[in-house]
Amino acid sequence: MKEVGKKQGASSPCAACKLLRRRCSSDCIFAPYFPADEPYKFASVHKVFGASNVSKMLQELQEERREDAVSSMVYEANARVRDPIYGCVGAISYLQQQIDGLRKQLAVAQAEVVHLRVHQAASKSSSPSSYMLSHSTPSFDMDLVEQVSFGQSMWSSTST
Repeated sequence: MKEVGKKQGASSPCAACKLLRRRCSSDCIFAPYFPADEPYKFASVHKVFGASNVSKMLQELQEERREDAVSSMVYEANARVRDPIYGCVGAISYLQQQIDGLRKQLAVAQAEVVHLRVHQAASKSSSPSSYMLSHSTPSFDMDLVEQVSFGQSMWSSTST
């Protein structure tokens, strides 16, 4: 077992035992994951899940998975303290809304770029040296504007 939170031979209780005001034994399930120097971790987890439930969850897991579980519980507990109704789901929803808004802005910007390049190509074709200019600039397929989806770039090649 990885001794993360408790130094061997140290008499200092882990953050969980300190908060619960009990003696920290050598086989304390909380000690490796809730060190004495980080009391806020267990305090938030205890407030949301309760010490008994956390203990049961940790005991049911294999030792190599416990550290990830504690990390997840701390994240969820902190999110629940900030937003008691939605917790981390509220944060995820907010981030998804931001992504959707940014995708829409990107699509508008890409459409504007296509429009400007088509307009630029049309104005160059009316000039006397249009043959040389049309061969030196890339051509753009206007069908890409209609086919663009939010999941792919309109500039990516369609043959890949």
